[in-house]
Amino acid sequence: MRLVDNARNAIDLRTTPVHLGLGSSAKPVEGFAWDPQVLQAYSAAVAADGAEGRMVTIFDGDGPGDHWERHPAGDELVVCLSGSVTVTRDLDGVPDRVLLGPGEATINPAGAWHAVDMAGPATILTITAGLGTDHRPRTGERAGPPGPEETP
Repeated sequence: MRLVDNARNAIDLRTTPVHLGLGSSAKPVEGFAWDPQVLQAYSAAVAADGAEGRMVTIFDGDGPGDHWERHPAGDELVVCLSGSVTVTRDLDGVPDRVLLGPGEATINPAGAWHAVDMAGPATILTITAGLGTDHRPRTGERAGPPGPEETP
């Protein structure tokens, strides 16, 4: 995993996220993977950006999400590019669901547990404050907020 300065070629955000950092910098993250070692290396490489750093990526999917996540360092923008997506947030123990179609977006507030379910094939773009991100597996009802065993 490495951050690339002065990238000039096309970037596939599905495989190569872009890190937005301090000073309005934008750097592709080559060799990125959703693997604990790579995530740790990415976090170390962008640590100086603190809570202001953002990761921009595209996800393709189909069906319910398998985990909850939260981003304590800042809000997350979720944009539906194609298909239909339901974003479910746990706002003080109450599920808050937002249905998105192509071109529509929602903002997950900093620290709010949320999950994404795709109704058939769908694509989303996310701009995420990744510092301190937490994940929890979804158990039982896949479209509700985290249960007591999932909340720290």
